[in-house]
Order: sequence, then C-alpha cells, then structure tokens
Amino acid sequence: MLNTYHASKLSSNQCGSSLVQTIDAPLPLVWSLIRRFEYPQGYKLFVKKCNLLDGDGGIGSVREVMITSGLPAGVSVERLDKLDDDKHVLKFSIIGGDHRLVNYSSTITLHEEEEEYGGKTVAIESYAVDVPAGSSGDDTCSFANTIIACNLRSLAKITEEKIYRLIRFLCRLRLAYA
Repeated sequence: MLNTYHASKLSSNQCGSSLVQTIDAPLPLVWSLIRRFEYPQGYKLFVKKCNLLDGDGGIGSVREVMITSGLPAGVSVERLDKLDDDKHVLKFSIIGGDHRLVNYSSTITLHEEEEEYGGKTVAIESYAVDVPAGSSGDDTCSFANTIIACNLRSLAKITEEKIYRLIRFLCRLRLAYA
C-alpha cells in the first residue's frame, strides 16, 4: 500500500510528505468520515462549508471548500481522483482557489490494526505540491504538514469519541437490564 499510494515522485520544484495517525476506532467508522468527499467539514477543522460543484460525491466530483478565517486562503476547488471502498483509499487534487497550493494532490489510506476490542485504524496521508515562488520547500511542507496533522488528530478525536459514547450507552443498557 505504501509503495502503491504514498511513493510520490517529486519534481525539482515540488515538496511532499507523509503523515501517520493511529486512531483507536474500527476502520469502518473512520472510513465512513473519510469517504464523504462532499462533507470534509465532518472532521477537517479548517473547513467552514463545502458545496459540490459537479458530480454526486463519487470519482470525478468537484467540490468548493470554504476555509475558515485566519488561514491564507478563502476557497479551495478540489476534484476527487480516486475512491476505493474496498482498499480504503481516497485521492484528491486541488484544481483552483485563492491560495498558493498549486498542483497539490493528496492520498489518504486506512489500514486496520488488529486489536481485541474492535481494532485500531492507522491513517496515512501523503501529498505532493509545487513550492510557490518566494517560498522554500521546508516552509511549504511545514504549512501543509500542520494542516494535515490537525485534520488527522481531529479525525481521531471525533471517531474515538463516537466509540466511547457507544460503549457508555451499551454499559448503561447492560446495567438497566441486569
């Protein structure tokens, strides 16, 4: 999976990286948030709202993402390039917007880590992007890494909270019928 989806060949004017997040929640729950291309605000902290411009959320769909204030962008236009429900792979490209992320493409894959009670999920997100004129590769990657790391931590927090709420509910239910 790593060689297939996360081994980018970068050109001399690009930078990229891979980030990993272990999530204490089963893969199907985590995937249910990731695969919703039309609803990135379900876990991405810096997304104010999203509108589908073309498609139904499947491959080839285009979304317009409105970014929260405080970031050096207001809008990002993104296309869904790959969505594989069997292998848990989502790939998208930024194709427009008022930011400096030119030729940005991102791939996220989910991997099940066997555990006794429902399992854990390992999320890997990698990207490649052009380094803007007047910027360095280190600065560009640092910016992208910060955003992705926040998104992955948010994904972990949201899915883990859903699991903990379910466990508390089941425990209360068990006590009620004991």
